Amino acid sequence: MTDAPHTLEAEEQAFYLAHSVFSDPGDLGRLEGVPSDPSELALMVRNLLIHREETTYFGFTLPDHRKNEAETRYVSAILSIISERDGRPLTVARPPEKRFAGTCRDFALLLCSLLRSTGTPARIRCGFASYFFAGSYKDHWVAEYWSPERGWTLADAQLPAPELMEEFKISFDPMDVPRDGFLVAGDAWRACRAGRSDPEKFGMPFLNLSGMDFVQSSVVRDLAALNKVEVLPWDGWDLAERFHKDLQDSELRLLDTVADAESDGGPFSLLRNLFLANPGLRTPSAVTSHSTYAGTRTVPLRS
Repeated sequence: MTDAPHTLEAEEQAFYLAHSVFSDPGDLGRLEGVPSDPSELALMVRNLLIHREETTYFGFTLPDHRKNEAETRYVSAILSIISERDGRPLTVARPPEKRFAGTCRDFALLLCSLLRSTGTPARIRCGFASYFFAGSYKDHWVAEYWSPERGWTLADAQLPAPELMEEFKISFDPMDVPRDGFLVAGDAWRACRAGRSDPEKFGMPFLNLSGMDFVQSSVVRDLAALNKVEVLPWDGWDLAERFHKDLQDSELRLLDTVADAESDGGPFSLLRNLFLANPGLRTPSAVTSHSTYAGTRTVPLRS
């Protein structure tokens, strides 16, 4: 992201303070007593959620029938599941077995929801983290919140747990993730296109899901997230589904422009126009969902 004065235009501030249909928490009574400090909110998220692939770090085996909890798209539904499982206030930490079993996207989205609800502009970002596995950039999602001191700041709500900080030797503040540790999708695209990075190191190599096709789909999903359409990590449509080798020059140039805007985090008007004016980038009324546990199917999105 380029250096810029730490100010936020009124239109951009209002946009990222308002909920999307995905981040809307629903019953506001659930949020009674919720803090407003971003660090406290991230810890709260960490104590309500568990990644469905990290449960062994917490001494817990996730039953097979719960692996599809991560198909839950909306924060209101996530909070309902949490409350039905344990009726105490959301500010009370749940034991691992009673937490919502999701993915990194759910940590990012719930933190984003709580930040918006308590007066901090926020959005989620799709990209790649280098801090989980040495030598590779793992597909990952984090929140990005507005700090008057630092501007747009990356926050990983999955990290504030001693088990993970120790396991992955995390030394940075999870509320200020370094941008060379988490590459937003546009940064990854530009590095791969310029030959500075190997596309095969980006994605989920342990599932044989990596390469330029993966990076391309992440660029499309990150633009959607910046426009508050916070899809699931395995959703696809149009340019997110196309093979990279089959793209026309005009489509490559369009994605280059998108990547530049993602890397810079704006300008806001450009992020909006790229999304709204290009059918290959804009989310349709239904997306194709390629879930490991639920299979491939067409899923409608709320408007």
